[in-house]
Amino acid sequence: IMWSQRDPSLRKSGVGNIYVKNLDLNIDNKALYDTFSLFGNILSCKVACDVNGKSRGYGFVHYESEEAARQAIERVNGMKIGDKTVEVHAFVKRKEKDPTSFTNLYIKGLPADYDDDKLGALFTPIGPITSSVVMEDKQGRKFAFVNYETPEDAKKAVEELNGKDLRSDEQKAAQKEDEPPENYLLYVGRAQTKQERQKELREKMGSTDTSGVNLYVKNLDENTTDASLRELFEPFGKVNSCVAVKDGDKCKGFGFVC
Repeated sequence: IMWSQRDPSLRKSGVGNIYVKNLDLNIDNKALYDTFSLFGNILSCKVACDVNGKSRGYGFVHYESEEAARQAIERVNGMKIGDKTVEVHAFVKRKEKDPTSFTNLYIKGLPADYDDDKLGALFTPIGPITSSVVMEDKQGRKFAFVNYETPEDAKKAVEELNGKDLRSDEQKAAQKEDEPPENYLLYVGRAQTKQERQKELREKMGSTDTSGVNLYVKNLDENTTDASLRELFEPFGKVNSCVAVKDGDKCKGFGFVC
């Protein structure tokens, strides 16, 4: 159960809408409402949750007035709620966001021995970090996310660390001569949402000609590339675009041919 405004014109206007992140995972819709109702009438209030109902650590509060939203941002931003210090900002629609202004980074190509402490030691000298985490995919490869306080520091981190070689002398000596640099050099870039990744994939697919037929191909070998997939299908006719979907440098087992 959550509070929601049924008038679509008010919801879509965006006026009085705020975004709350870094929420304690124990904060639910009611706790969020109780915290923010002090500053004015709330039209809708929601903590974002996954399919299992667990909080994703952020939420939205839509006030009846812009003034109430402004007060909430001034009073609650930087306040500790539960065990976490929350960030509160005016909500900006995705299509209005500046793609060159970002604070959250995605990092891959980390050495196997990297942990949260080493990640912090690498990125903190560039500027204050609000959160960071090292994770591991199903193939045991390390990747991470780092969120800076300011877009300026995030851009600086990309400029200074993207393409950095973190290998030891022993690892460099053991490296295969024909291994491509993207397999061992650090990648640091803006963290993309799922929607942004899907859009980029569609754009990479190229042709928008509706006369073409788009095929979904599965059970591909992990070493499959765009070129090898194209080579496989070209004997049967002209291929407009071809993508072997990858997780890092390995094919995820499926792709698209148009």
